[in-house]
Amino acid sequence: MIENHRVPAAIQMLWYKVGAADEVPGESGVAHLFEHLMFKGTETTPPEVFSAFVRRHGGRENAFTSSDSTGYYQVVPRDQLGQAMAYEADRMRGLVLKPDQIESERAVVLEEWNGRVAQSPSAQLSAEMSATLFRNHNYGRPIIGWRHEIEALDRDTLLAFYRRYYAPDNAVLVVAGDVMPDEVKVLAETHYGPIPPSNNPPAPWTSEPPPRGEKRVVLRDERVKDPSWRRSYIAPSAHTEGKEHVLALDVLSAILGNRSVGRLAKNLVRGSEQATAAGVYYDGDKRGPATFFFYAIPRNGTGMDVLEAAVDEQIELLLKDGVTDAEVASTIKRMLAAAVFARDDLETGARVLGQTLANGGTIADVEEWPERLAKVTAADIMAAARLVLQPERAVTGELLPKEPRS
Repeated sequence: MIENHRVPAAIQMLWYKVGAADEVPGESGVAHLFEHLMFKGTETTPPEVFSAFVRRHGGRENAFTSSDSTGYYQVVPRDQLGQAMAYEADRMRGLVLKPDQIESERAVVLEEWNGRVAQSPSAQLSAEMSATLFRNHNYGRPIIGWRHEIEALDRDTLLAFYRRYYAPDNAVLVVAGDVMPDEVKVLAETHYGPIPPSNNPPAPWTSEPPPRGEKRVVLRDERVKDPSWRRSYIAPSAHTEGKEHVLALDVLSAILGNRSVGRLAKNLVRGSEQATAAGVYYDGDKRGPATFFFYAIPRNGTGMDVLEAAVDEQIELLLKDGVTDAEVASTIKRMLAAAVFARDDLETGARVLGQTLANGGTIADVEEWPERLAKVTAADIMAAARLVLQPERAVTGELLPKEPRS
């Protein structure tokens, strides 16, 4: 429960500790398809009634699937929180999966697949890079699934997935807004308390073997107008070996990748003008290994080999000369300021807390984050950089136009 009395509204965010990485081999896409099916009604609530309730009260709703979890949320007036809980609790165990509903939502998901994957060379490259980087780990599977496996999912498979994972002992409830903790506790006990557990936790994931050798994926497509370059390194997360490096990697990603003052922006975009955009992305709050991700888009006239050499030069300079105390201090200051502003948003706090808890973290991890971040040193950052930025831990990707036939 996060109190936020700025507006007379509340957000209910329910996280299930199951995502695409928990799917059985051969059943990719079931987690995402099930996200869609959760809106198709129960034995007591016809389809669209829950969504109509949210709209009628001027609220909003959405859902999302990741490799690690699946989430559902509604923003409603504070006096409608109890009814929102009643509807959400109802569909936790009471879905009626009619064959025609399954087929209609499968069609929606396949159309989404067409738009997000079949028509997106960039998404195809991302999928190929993930499958190459994670040779054995479940993260090598795309969140939306492989098309041929989505097409093959049957009702029995969907029901087994639902009965195993959609239960209170595999869920995290976060409520934020203009309501009091005692009130929320009573509502949660009333609506979710009677629901029996499944007593069937997610199965253990396969582990990734030690990385060996440099890897590269090149995708050529006639639809590519703007080529791009990217590289992903396997990195520790908050729940894997090396978790002590997570905060240092957070700071390093900002030092390198900030779009205004990051090293790549200063040296490749504004300095040498070899790129129109360049940056770094890292999210250490994963149940499994994370990725430390570089990207760059070449400016017209800059060859891909030249661009890659420029990024490599920045990495080499980092590993050779390190980061300065001034860089570290200013970066941490910006990160802490951004976190303060984020607390004002009703959804952000619920999302950060929910993701942390769903992935195996604690409330203390969230509450103590500013204090722990402030203690990160230049030495910590360089230890993390030397661990992660090794060629054998990476896959490099190039997205290029298709060469004309001679």
